[in-house]
Amino acid sequence: MSVVVQPVAGRRDLREFIELPFRLHATSPYWVPPLRFERRQFLNPKRNAFFKHGEAQLFLARRDGRVVGRISAQVNAAFDAQHTDEPPTGMFGFLEFEEDAEVAAALLEAAAGWVREQGRERMLGPMDFTMNDEAGVLIEGFDREAVIKQPWQPPYYQRILEELDMAKAMDLFMWELKISDRESIRPIIFRLADEVEPKYGIRLRKMSRRHLRREMDLFAEVYNAAWRANWDFVPYDKADLDYLASELQLVFDRDWFMVAEGPEGEIVGVAITIPDINMVLKKMNGRIFPFGWWYYLRRRKITTRCRVSFLGVKPEFQHTGIAAKMYVEHFDMAEKTAVKWGEMGWILETNTAMNRGMEAMGGRIVKKYRVYERPVARVASGAS
Repeated sequence: MSVVVQPVAGRRDLREFIELPFRLHATSPYWVPPLRFERRQFLNPKRNAFFKHGEAQLFLARRDGRVVGRISAQVNAAFDAQHTDEPPTGMFGFLEFEEDAEVAAALLEAAAGWVREQGRERMLGPMDFTMNDEAGVLIEGFDREAVIKQPWQPPYYQRILEELDMAKAMDLFMWELKISDRESIRPIIFRLADEVEPKYGIRLRKMSRRHLRREMDLFAEVYNAAWRANWDFVPYDKADLDYLASELQLVFDRDWFMVAEGPEGEIVGVAITIPDINMVLKKMNGRIFPFGWWYYLRRRKITTRCRVSFLGVKPEFQHTGIAAKMYVEHFDMAEKTAVKWGEMGWILETNTAMNRGMEAMGGRIVKKYRVYERPVARVASGAS
């Protein structure tokens, strides 16, 4: 039977869109089921701040009435405004499909057609809906469990996409750090950390849950300065920060949310490390009831790993060693909490400074994700 791709229309389609990865990956010990309730909220244009500056269309692929794949197509005005020197770009995301090149080709054609209708010339992805959500296709590290905000796919995803002439746009690295192992750190890291306060008057403090929305304004001040030169950069605006603060309230842990302030109290750096709620979600199996809430309440006892999601310093302060100070603070927290190791990233393959920093911390690359691109005038029609 031929593959039919249609836009998601109505609650039943949305439910099937959300349920597909549960069927595709349920037997994998490395895939972590998301909360179904959270996925519905994330895909709701009235809830997700992405829709303040973006548009999206969800699609389902069916064969003989059975759902065999899904994809999103989206455009982002915030991305357009930041990347005026690039071809007009649309994105695709939420990519899931059975091991069938015909299904993948039909999904990509549907997404590319929608993106082309929006006046775009290139399609980039996958990303759900932005690069700061789940992004990329796993190409190394299939035997490691996904951590928070991290996709997991079996190896055939990469194989089929590249058979369909999807071109590599960028690889993203995840670094493993055993943050309880101080012996693995190069001594210069400790020396730089020790000099930060006496030499530059810069101090670390922990974020406040009560004032987390205000802290997100400080985070954005650093992010919009320190990440500006990144290949994928899109600045955070007020709506994004409102949504981010509401998300982070659910995983906030004061030990791991920190800012660096200069002598006059000005913000100079930030680190947001999230104890990995995926260790809890795996036990919840996608549902809050009947027992999921109990695991969530016990999350501090369950969680032994983390993800360093954001760690950055304003460009004019990057010579001060404040990044080293924040690294060392992570090691100090590992001595006091149940969290003993984690993953940092993703980090762009082209970000030489950060990748060298991870080497100095005794880290190792344990996962790689690939973001693909192609002109939307040339869409896949089948495997090569």
